[in-house]
Amino acid sequence: MAGKLRTAVLGATGYSGMELVRLLGRHPRVEEPLVLRRATENSEAAAPLSTMASSGQSQSVPFSWDALQKHAVELLFLATPHELSRELAPEARARGMRVVDLSGAWRLKDADHRRVYGFKDANAEAAAKLDADAVYGLPELNAEEITGAGLVANPGCYATSVILALAPLVSARVVDREHGIVSDSKSGVSGAGKEPTARTHFVSVADNFSAYSVFGHRHTGEILEQLGMESSELIFTPHLLPIPRGILSTIYVYLNDDMRAEQVESCFREFYHSKQWVRVFPSPNLPQIQDSVHTNFCDIGLTLDTDGRRLILVSCLDNLLKGAAGQAVQNMNLMYGWDEGEGLH
Repeated sequence: MAGKLRTAVLGATGYSGMELVRLLGRHPRVEEPLVLRRATENSEAAAPLSTMASSGQSQSVPFSWDALQKHAVELLFLATPHELSRELAPEARARGMRVVDLSGAWRLKDADHRRVYGFKDANAEAAAKLDADAVYGLPELNAEEITGAGLVANPGCYATSVILALAPLVSARVVDREHGIVSDSKSGVSGAGKEPTARTHFVSVADNFSAYSVFGHRHTGEILEQLGMESSELIFTPHLLPIPRGILSTIYVYLNDDMRAEQVESCFREFYHSKQWVRVFPSPNLPQIQDSVHTNFCDIGLTLDTDGRRLILVSCLDNLLKGAAGQAVQNMNLMYGWDEGEGLH
């Protein structure tokens, strides 16, 4: 590619969007991103963006297809609500742009799983085609498909932590799936987005710890689809931590046969041996949120009971980086044939 890649970010006033602008602003292969705001956002609301990118010049402009064409944008990042991403991605693809979407608009292939979003597509036929063409952007599992993708659906933060923790074991077929898997996942408040709600106000979160969306969280379908599991095989419960950012998932697994801790650890090390953004902790050491926060790493540790069958996994990541903006940049790097670490160290 002659010259630097031209990108745009819509939705940069959200937490993930702001992180994305910061990462793109320092990326050695990317021009200063075009920062776009939705029609419902005013310039005052977007003013803090001017301090975020490397040159300090990222002022937002109202979204329009003309603005994208004027700047010759090749890759559009959508850090927008699911419904808006559902509306804009087909048009962007029709105009020849590649898209990385950070919402849940295009993550799910199964219509039953997708129903949780309640999408009402203006053009159902075009949406169905894009549903089929979209690639689930988890680089550690789908790198080859991401490389040639026109639309990458960036994974959910919880889903990333759980899928990466379970994928080596499910792939090796050592999990007793009939016994069931339990994922007890905790996230910092930024995972709920920037718009304030009664649940995310300081007085509700501080000195508190709560479960939510029990048996109904939108990331459940992602986990099931990517691991090829049935809903009866997984219980996933998210919790809200009184911290700004970070995810810790504690996952309870039964194994089919007796194993030794070093055998389980070897399974993980072989699966992720060439994957620079997954760190496997030596058993029985377990990662903590502070190990991965402000990085693009997913840290995974395990402890096997003396019976050789009961296994506990702990998976940690930064929900705004490996769970959102950092993973979006990792996907961009794959899409354009660059090293996955470009702009992320």
